[in-house]
Amino acid sequence: MTTRIERRFAALKQEGRAALVTFTMAGDPDYDTSLAIAKSLPEAGADIIELGMPFTDPVADGPAIQAAGLRALKGGQRMSKTLALVREFRKDDDETPIVLMGYYNPIYVYGTERFLADAKTAGIDGLIVVDLPPEEDEELCLPALKAGLNFIRLATPTTDDKRLPTVLDHTSGFVYYVSITGITGAAAPDAPKVTAAVSRIKRHTKLPVAVGFGVRTAEQARAIAEGADGVVVGSALVDAIRQSLDASGKANAGTAKAVTQLVVSLAQGVRAARRVAAE
Repeated sequence: MTTRIERRFAALKQEGRAALVTFTMAGDPDYDTSLAIAKSLPEAGADIIELGMPFTDPVADGPAIQAAGLRALKGGQRMSKTLALVREFRKDDDETPIVLMGYYNPIYVYGTERFLADAKTAGIDGLIVVDLPPEEDEELCLPALKAGLNFIRLATPTTDDKRLPTVLDHTSGFVYYVSITGITGAAAPDAPKVTAAVSRIKRHTKLPVAVGFGVRTAEQARAIAEGADGVVVGSALVDAIRQSLDASGKANAGTAKAVTQLVVSLAQGVRAARRVAAE
């Protein structure tokens, strides 16, 4: 049985365009606003939604996403509320794929077996757990696959051809290529280098390759979409949330709109890449 992620990429391949994958932190800046943002994303142009699992020590994340996680935790976001958010989202949308992204600790604390069962029931489609290497697949990856969830692995500029098959071994749904070395949001990706890297990865797998870290504008999204199966944008959206907050750090009527306006622009960039490539 195929997953929502697999069906979405298959449909986009038929359309001849890349996916726009959006990342926001679950519960940022509060549960209700986070849910409203998630619900607005598909109509704005998001093809796949990534939700961050707030954690106190997100070592791979830059200042923007670290701050988002702390805002969410301060607002009372916990794993149970993240799962509740997805269940609420699914009441109105049974098609858009949802991926939880983050670190193993919140899953471990919740209880791995309980988490996988609850995640599947809630309507989650895949996991990206950045601090679990392939050598620890029995910890979460293999049980997740058995539960019917995609387990999406990261490949980086330093993942050479010798290491790549190990990284790809149990990866499913898509491969997430980290376009820059370092933390999220640190620099802009180099489109020609990214295209070459995606081509190299595709020599090892038939899975779609989505590219993230550093994409902030419609033009960058268009450039990456010309050579990849998906474009992931996170820090820019999280920054849009932060910039919309009032002096006390609270959301207002413009918070969700700030995110959706940026997603509309990014989606236009991704869709423009198809037209350029087809000419």
